[in-house]
Amino acid sequence: MSAPHLPKVAGIEPSLPSPTHAPAPHSPSAPPASEPSAAPGAAEEAAAPRAVRPVDQLAAAQDRLAGWISDLTTLHELTEHLTRTDSLDGALQELLRAGASLVGAQRGLIVLEPADGHGPDTTVGLGLGPADLGTIETIPRGAAFYGRLLDGLPEEGEGTARAEVAHPDLRNEPELDPRQREVAARLGYAASYAVPLATEDGGRLGAAVWLYDEPTEPVEHQRHLIGLYIRYATEHLARHLELARVRAVADTLREELLPSRLPRVPGVRLAVRHRTGPRGGGDWYDALPLPEGALGLAVGSVTGAGPSAVAAMGRLRASLRAYAVMEGEDPVAVLSDLELLLRLTEPARSATALFVYSEPARRQFVLAGAGHCPPLVIGERRTEFVETSLSAPLGMLSCWEAPSTDFDVAPGETLLLYSDGLLHRTGEPMDRAFARLHSAASSVPRAVRDDPDGIVDHVLRTVLPDGLDAVDDPEDVVLLAARFDQV
Repeated sequence: MSAPHLPKVAGIEPSLPSPTHAPAPHSPSAPPASEPSAAPGAAEEAAAPRAVRPVDQLAAAQDRLAGWISDLTTLHELTEHLTRTDSLDGALQELLRAGASLVGAQRGLIVLEPADGHGPDTTVGLGLGPADLGTIETIPRGAAFYGRLLDGLPEEGEGTARAEVAHPDLRNEPELDPRQREVAARLGYAASYAVPLATEDGGRLGAAVWLYDEPTEPVEHQRHLIGLYIRYATEHLARHLELARVRAVADTLREELLPSRLPRVPGVRLAVRHRTGPRGGGDWYDALPLPEGALGLAVGSVTGAGPSAVAAMGRLRASLRAYAVMEGEDPVAVLSDLELLLRLTEPARSATALFVYSEPARRQFVLAGAGHCPPLVIGERRTEFVETSLSAPLGMLSCWEAPSTDFDVAPGETLLLYSDGLLHRTGEPMDRAFARLHSAASSVPRAVRDDPDGIVDHVLRTVLPDGLDAVDDPEDVVLLAARFDQV
């Protein structure tokens, strides 16, 4: 019986010894069976070892096969966990945890510094606090720039068998930088194992290092497994890195298209909360001072998502500002001009908008809306929605025009403008979402009624108890509060 042939599985190279064959069958030249043997039982004793060898080989082969299956199962589970991460930071944390389990370490860190210099540059630790990471960063930097502790990692293709750096006994390495030995003693680690994070196309992304409490280093089997895992993990990190860069560019563009700060108008205090969905949406807000001490407040939303929606939002907001300065006393004229511009320049897109013209000193407020949710007045004696005329969104009619609405806001009351994303994120029908918003505004504690920041925070916490970041919701949220004091 010979040992079975084992296949190559997932890059794991089986290396079994050559099988030992059974003795050759009886030949004519062999002594006849009738001839007496040298000693009774000698043939059985000589044949016994040869009969056991195939069985031992089969057991060894089965053990190896079981070990390979166990390794494949472990790698599959770890890569599955990594695949489920939905952010760059989550992927870095998962890589650290998985790597620590594969190499048998207790702590570690990843230094992310892409070679193209476009960032983001960050350091993430496992079992290391901010102070510990700061201490590690005090180790003198050498020629490499992927992290001070990680200096000396070879580049891919330098002729090394494996791009890794192992320090099995940091305290007793004579050539080690004294500062690195001092930091190791202070933080209580005695050995380190570092590998670069690099992709075939994108080059070096950074490096990962795991720290041991006692002098040791990974065995060959552990190094093989971490190499297989890192090969997949770096490609996954590269995808998250590119997505993070795209989102950062979109966030920067969007923030530049929105007000950099809220204006200061006598008798009015303003506060705003704005959050954009993961794809980048077109919700916007504005607050601009107008001639003769007036104040214009606006919220709106354009259809679609992504860079095109963000660009359309910027154009729409800039146009509204221009129309508001020219004829802000007539909100209907402002939205009519906006409707005409949208219909001529972007006929395939629609938008909602709400514009309020206010003169705090004269207590005069005029509103016009196009398919947008009505604002909410919050005060000591009332919490109610402002009655507005029903109108279609901009771009939905050949010519938009709806009557304006005059309303009053007493001194000490707050006007709350918001986007429909706040209601949609509740996951409830619109009537119940409106009721939840009204209940949240009615329950504003007396201690924060004079503070617009406190009001918007309370409303957000009450309407969305799980917070804005609890789910990957595509809806944008805008909440703009204006508290009118006694002038």
